Amino acid sequence: MLTFTYRTLDRTGAESRTTIEAASEPDAIATLKQRGLILLGPDRPGRFDLRALLATEIGGARLSASERADFTRELASMLQAGLDLERSLRFAGEIASRARMRRIIEHLRDQVRDGASLAQALSAEAASFPRLYIGLVRAGEESGSLAGTLENLAELLEKSRSLRASIMASLTYPALLLIAAIGAIGFLLTDVLPEFVPIFAENGVKLPGSTRLLLALGHGCAVGWPYALVFAILGGLGLRALLHRPGPRLSVDGMLLRLPVAGALLREAVAARLTRTLGVLLTNGVALVPALAIVQEVIGNRAAAAAIAGATEAARRGAGLARGLESAGLLPIRAIHLLRLGEETGQLGPMALRAAAIHEERTRLGVEKLVALLVPAITVAMGAAIGFIVSSLLLAMLGLDQLAR
Repeated sequence: MLTFTYRTLDRTGAESRTTIEAASEPDAIATLKQRGLILLGPDRPGRFDLRALLATEIGGARLSASERADFTRELASMLQAGLDLERSLRFAGEIASRARMRRIIEHLRDQVRDGASLAQALSAEAASFPRLYIGLVRAGEESGSLAGTLENLAELLEKSRSLRASIMASLTYPALLLIAAIGAIGFLLTDVLPEFVPIFAENGVKLPGSTRLLLALGHGCAVGWPYALVFAILGGLGLRALLHRPGPRLSVDGMLLRLPVAGALLREAVAARLTRTLGVLLTNGVALVPALAIVQEVIGNRAAAAAIAGATEAARRGAGLARGLESAGLLPIRAIHLLRLGEETGQLGPMALRAAAIHEERTRLGVEKLVALLVPAITVAMGAAIGFIVSSLLLAMLGLDQLAR
């Protein structure tokens, strides 16, 4: 007999480590199913795996979010066309655009061909397929509707990719404009202004206070940029280490959700992700409490995850999901009302998906409005800074002209 240890989720949504003795891994997984446990993946707490480390740090052995979405859509289309799972995986591997993606799909196909379910095969590729993905596939296999589940999952991944791409595209121009502004101001301070210093010094011109300030600032930038770079790197690493601690991360995430303008936009994005993920899970047969446990893990914001944890406890007591989320005060009131309506009508999954569509659109509109404000703000600030530099230089030149007369 062999010993297998897995991360599992029970029907109440509690996660734990489960150790099973069985003749083979398929027998161990079958035993987990008989106990009513949801398999999250193997548990290897003390094992050092260089390949896994490289995959995590470099991305060399895992699928990107875009590749995962493409693979899911292709597999769903082939299954809906009537192909069996093994042939669908073979075709998906043949049309894969990258060798890395092809290797992962071929590994999945080999395991399926050896008798493993798709969810079991995906569990062996946990770096490429997260817990949400595996849980939905397992639910689809158990309900006999794998093709439909993959179709819903593909829609979820594509919606997430579309929203992320829309936000990144909207913020690209302001980011480039800000970089250009900083570069232009830095060039004037460190290269242009110092060229006039010998002229003023030779003629004994008394420089205005603004010109002396800019010269000192430019000298500080030219001399101290290596130290500033080192300080920025060390500060970034320290901040990253601090945010890996649960307490500070929870405080920072909560503060971000309560910011005046950006916080409202972030709350819309969190509501969109929560409702989209919850809706897909519920409509594919996952019970509410385990679905909330999965949503809590993938939401990406500790404060929102804490609110979902509180709502999960309320749902266990029968108080309702919407009431638990409302008491946290972090999500938009529209999402709370739609979830409450879904609970009252017994259509929580479909109403969550409707709420997701609304909040995804509001997130896009919010980003567009934010960009519409950022671009002129950066332009005005850049113009004011350059105007201040030029006017300070002109004042010094006027002093030189008066001295010449």
